Amino acid sequence: MTSMTPPRLRELLDQITRTRVLVIGDVMLDQFIWGRVSRISPEAPVPVVEFDRESFMPGGAANVARNLTSLGGQAELFGVVGQDANAAQLKRLLKDQRVGCSGLLGVKGHHTATKTRIVAHKQQVTRLDRETRGDITAGNLQRLLGRFDRILDRVDAVSIGDYAKGVVTQPLLDAVRERCRARGRWLSLDPKPSHALDLRGLSLLTPNRKEAFELAGIADSVRNPQPLKDGPLLQVVEKLLKDLQPALLLITLGELGMMLCQRGKAPFHIPTVAQEVFDVSGAGDTVIASFTLAIAAGASPIEAALFSNHAAGIVVGKIGTATVTSDEMLQWLEGSA
Repeated sequence: MTSMTPPRLRELLDQITRTRVLVIGDVMLDQFIWGRVSRISPEAPVPVVEFDRESFMPGGAANVARNLTSLGGQAELFGVVGQDANAAQLKRLLKDQRVGCSGLLGVKGHHTATKTRIVAHKQQVTRLDRETRGDITAGNLQRLLGRFDRILDRVDAVSIGDYAKGVVTQPLLDAVRERCRARGRWLSLDPKPSHALDLRGLSLLTPNRKEAFELAGIADSVRNPQPLKDGPLLQVVEKLLKDLQPALLLITLGELGMMLCQRGKAPFHIPTVAQEVFDVSGAGDTVIASFTLAIAAGASPIEAALFSNHAAGIVVGKIGTATVTSDEMLQWLEGSA
């Protein structure tokens, strides 16, 4: 099976409308300042950006949730924000996009993580990050888990968004993993190797190639354009499946597509369907959101991988932290059928 038929996609998209996913992790606000460059500053060798407009989008774990509702699913978002204007802006955006915010914990003195990107002529000039560093406190962790416990029985799957901003700690991961196992809930995570965590026994891990090699502790080498003949990559797959024992391992490979791996089965390679790549910002969020949503809606692992591959192929053709809709998925598939 290398593709999904339009009738099966319609069936899956219909089931997705009745599927609810809880996202927990580092939530952010993405700010984009758009402008034009026509000269260099006389004060320093930097471009002068003439302001045109600005826009805001949910980022981090909030972008995962936004991808879920864009595809027609239901999403509940859990994380930590400040009691500031950026938190209010983020909540307004999420409400407009039908994301439940009952799990957003407002913490006094905490700065809502905000990434400000200055873009000129479709090129990012620079990025400014504002955030509160440090792990979530034990008290706030318990408050967050209390809210988590009250809703877990009413969701179909859980996705953890770890961006190494302090919410996803080992105690949080352990508690979420234990609760999901006890209730038979699917648990996905997009790992950040720079943030050392015990990732054993999750339902789904979605590293990119670089992250997979780092997780395995193996030095990357020259890539083989045929992933199923890439010896070092297959070695990494074998090690991660053995050491971390995820139910599924989905490695994204950029222009080479993605590889679905599970113990006892040969890896399954899916070539990319992207026709043009303008921006890969948030593509990983689209992959984990669409795969988790599909699997929770009843798709097989291969169907979920095909579904997420199509979603990612569409989203990288857009500028900014983008999402994909169910209509776009249908138009894409029917147009390529």
